[in-house]
Amino acid sequence: MFPLLASAHVKLQTADIITFAVYMIAISLIGWWFGRRETNVAETSSDYFLAGRTLPWYVVGSSYIAANISTEHFIGMIGAAMIYGICVATPEWSCIIAFTFLIWIFIPFLLSAKVFTAPEFLEKRFNPGMRNFFATVTVIANVIAFLAPVIYGGGLALNSLLGWNLTFCIALIGITSGVWAIWGGLKSVAWMDLLTIIIMVGGGLAVTYLGLQSLGQGEGLVAGFQEMVTRNQAQTGVWKEALDRLTPTIVPGHETYNRLSVIQPLEHETTPWPHWVMSFFYIGLWYLAINQFMVQRILAAKNMYHARMGIVFAGYLKLLLPFIVVVPGLIYFAMHPEILLAGSTLAEVRPEADKTYTNLIRDYVPVGIKGILMAALFGAIQSTVSAVLASTSTVITFDFYRRHLRPNATDRATIRFGRITTSVLLVLSIALGVWISGLKSSLFVYIQQLFMFFAPPFSAVFLLGILWRRINGTAALATVWLGFAFGIAVKFWVNTGEAPAWLAPYSNQGLVNWAICMVLCIVVSLVTAPPRPEQVTDELTLNWRKMNIGGDLGDRWYNSVTLWWGLSVVIMIGFIFLFGVVL
Repeated sequence: MFPLLASAHVKLQTADIITFAVYMIAISLIGWWFGRRETNVAETSSDYFLAGRTLPWYVVGSSYIAANISTEHFIGMIGAAMIYGICVATPEWSCIIAFTFLIWIFIPFLLSAKVFTAPEFLEKRFNPGMRNFFATVTVIANVIAFLAPVIYGGGLALNSLLGWNLTFCIALIGITSGVWAIWGGLKSVAWMDLLTIIIMVGGGLAVTYLGLQSLGQGEGLVAGFQEMVTRNQAQTGVWKEALDRLTPTIVPGHETYNRLSVIQPLEHETTPWPHWVMSFFYIGLWYLAINQFMVQRILAAKNMYHARMGIVFAGYLKLLLPFIVVVPGLIYFAMHPEILLAGSTLAEVRPEADKTYTNLIRDYVPVGIKGILMAALFGAIQSTVSAVLASTSTVITFDFYRRHLRPNATDRATIRFGRITTSVLLVLSIALGVWISGLKSSLFVYIQQLFMFFAPPFSAVFLLGILWRRINGTAALATVWLGFAFGIAVKFWVNTGEAPAWLAPYSNQGLVNWAICMVLCIVVSLVTAPPRPEQVTDELTLNWRKMNIGGDLGDRWYNSVTLWWGLSVVIMIGFIFLFGVVL
């Protein structure tokens, strides 16, 4: 997952180390301060696990995105953009579509349910089996597919940059990333994320700026951008040679490939065109609306206005993100297309392409700014680790401890258990990070693809469950089990080489799985008993007449949710037009 870092060498000067140290001190002070503010008051469970439901919109949005960004963005996406081009930005820009559903439908719904965790909602709507299954999957996935790889990647980065022992680096990254999640709960984590986002955006844009300046050869940013576009069109020279060699692998059955288009053929390896609209339904709904470490920020907002405006703000960060984690890949392709000629297959090319970020830092970033970029990389790791630790601890505490072990536990006992759980999870994740350092990187890719197995079934069940009151727990549980099995079966079928070419992209596999799960859930519900009345109340299913969709949208034009959401949609359409029609 992070092969580049083992061989990348970035020399840090005193100014870089001082810059990084200042960031570490600042982020620690923020975590300590908000943890202290929590500790000096008689804390409730809501205070520790949901920040007392007091987060303002700018913290909600910052923390929402910071939890989402990690080393796979700064490392993996830039390397992928080096190979595939601008289409790597599709998952980021298409989030505006997903956020539209979140702002107008799911936020009013989630806040009205008044729950601590997503599994808690699934029990109320369906049955205890759904809660147990989803909570178990959440905990296992968070530790194996989020925490351990991210901590390992951060440790490997520190090892490469400073030359320290790898095991020590993994432990150091884990401890420094998780300590404030243990100390102050979600409030510490969320406010730390605000500084982290500022550093990540500033540092990331600095790399893009310096790269374009270099391409422009003293003629400015516009000249650099024009040169980047011309070379990525790959009409001549080594750029065309590199593209021609990889086109049959990227888009099987096609003779040409447009690196500057976000609208790609159905056979595209990573981002076929259905992803733009349908990705929300087969993975975005799970990731954005019922994935605990994302939705926890929404549940912690002051009120519905701050939750909605927070997601609007997150949308603008998503629109900006490709200029930080995608455009540098285009810049480096323009500079060094010969890297893609290093092998005849993508498997041979990826290790070199994945060095893009650190190569840009090494070759084009001056002293002092390297320390900021190191802080940005650490911030990406820290924010994800803290977010996943806090959310996983919340799930274990409320879906297992308070539910099965001590239903009448006091708030103090609940918070103590939450802190102990977070500590245990951190130690376990560090141990797994050390263990997986000796495994092949392909395993990490496989683990990440596991999400495509269970996200579509859960997305289908959640969507149908809130839209249609006839959906019952029997159908929901059958759907998630059979959908998971079907996803694995399709993966094996594709690996045999006998499946149609359009089914090879894992996103298309997820879409097919989701569609089948939708049908399965409906059919099983219709042939089994309907749910009980208390399982289909207005708090657990959408009632369009009673939902407060038009409320809490801002009292002035300049703080209007509708205005700023609408503008983000226009910008997204503009990007699609530019990188789908014009170029």
